[in-house]
Amino acid sequence: MLGGVQPQSRFQHLAPCAKVILLSGRKDAKPQGPSCRGRVFETKRAGMGVIHSCPDTCPILTATALVDVPSKCLMPGDQDIPLPVSTSIEPEFDLVQESLYREVLTLLNERQIPYAVSGAFALQQHTGIWRVTKDLDLFLTTTAVHSALSVLRSEGFRCEICDPVWLAKAHREDFFVDLITGMSNAAVSVEDSWIARARPAVVVGVPTRVLAPEEVIASKLFVTRRERFDGADITHIIYGAQGDLEWDRLYALIGEHWHMLYWALVLYAYVYPAHTHYVPSSVWNDLSSRFIREATNPDGKARFRGSLVDDKMYAIDIHEWEMDDIQSEYRARVPQINSDCPVNPMPTDETEI
Repeated sequence: MLGGVQPQSRFQHLAPCAKVILLSGRKDAKPQGPSCRGRVFETKRAGMGVIHSCPDTCPILTATALVDVPSKCLMPGDQDIPLPVSTSIEPEFDLVQESLYREVLTLLNERQIPYAVSGAFALQQHTGIWRVTKDLDLFLTTTAVHSALSVLRSEGFRCEICDPVWLAKAHREDFFVDLITGMSNAAVSVEDSWIARARPAVVVGVPTRVLAPEEVIASKLFVTRRERFDGADITHIIYGAQGDLEWDRLYALIGEHWHMLYWALVLYAYVYPAHTHYVPSSVWNDLSSRFIREATNPDGKARFRGSLVDDKMYAIDIHEWEMDDIQSEYRARVPQINSDCPVNPMPTDETEI
């Protein structure tokens, strides 16, 4: 199954012939094959792409499906930008993009640099859900990122540090790989145990490893911004695991931020009310009792934590209402990516994974 992760058997169901070709920045997108119909569309972030299907064997899909564009609610006057639609249809990656992913994975394997694949490929492994992706997400420790950047630069990749707290990139032509050491708010950081617990998989034809579901959930709990929310991914992972999650591991990963896990579980219970048994009753009882105790006996000295959730939307609390900026404290205390690569800061909405 070239082009992606080999799916788990429980997701091997209907395989429509519809394909999506991601052609970021290219302007020569055309329907493929004499019997296929399609239309070219342009999006803000996915560049130029085409979606088509063979009408003889499967339904025609609309151009809104599988487009990787910013997830946001349309307000009056906003441009009508199509939003991504979840699907089990495997995307067909651009040949240059797929070659880049294969080369990077092979290089890191050959140089024995410890990493794990996350992002769209890990989500597919744990849920059966495919999405068109503009990049390949690799999780590494801060130390390993330094080695990875050295290797990739020596092979001609253009490398940069977008945020020394958590993100570097390796570019070739229009495509790139994200090298991630944690969350942008520094509340969660990649450790050696993340890589050790990763699960074997095959990505774009290369034997590799993807993050275990517990680490994927932990990596998404703080993706809660106005323009990007990964709650659906978390609920899909819990549902896809069908009770096979190591909750003690999740507790250890989240620590004092257990409220964020509880929030995600409340969302899961709302979305899948008939499947709340996939979460052990001991977890429901523990987190619910913790929440009730704190909510009914508030600590007057407890610090404001809004910046960990969304530093833009809670900026007024910090800058005008003089509340604590806990995110800045977290970011100041974590090890930073150390490399000779140039530092090129990017807007937050462009760097969220």
